[in-house]
Amino acid sequence: MNYTVRNSRPSDNGQLGDIYLNERRQTFTWVDPGKFSHEDFLAHSQGEIVWIAEAPDGEIAGFMTLWAADDFIHMLYIRKEWQGRGVGTALLKALPEWPRRKYRLKCLINNRNAKTFYAGRGFVVTGSGTSAEGDYEELSFIPA
Repeated sequence: MNYTVRNSRPSDNGQLGDIYLNERRQTFTWVDPGKFSHEDFLAHSQGEIVWIAEAPDGEIAGFMTLWAADDFIHMLYIRKEWQGRGVGTALLKALPEWPRRKYRLKCLINNRNAKTFYAGRGFVVTGSGTSAEGDYEELSFIPA
């Protein structure tokens, strides 16, 4: 399926907050859902580049944020009904110089679907740590 990937606009923030809240509550089942709020998206994406993937009908299927100074992919969230349909791959392709540039991210160890997604796109484990949501692995995409 073809998606339109574009930079976000202020008018998108409500929908992005919805996606961020809903997908974290559905995915991070080991975390108290009360720890997540709608306002988290704006707080957590400050200073980041935000891309949106729109379906042909204009629906926002998912989004990705990048902390450009460190080539760090901070967030990549896809609505449940759009997962497994190429949205995440379309968003990665929006990254500057993808796939000729190194990028990194953190992925919670318990988030098996995300780990499988990233491994399938060439990301490898380059570190580990602990966050408020649990243990994570640092994953890096290292160009060939």
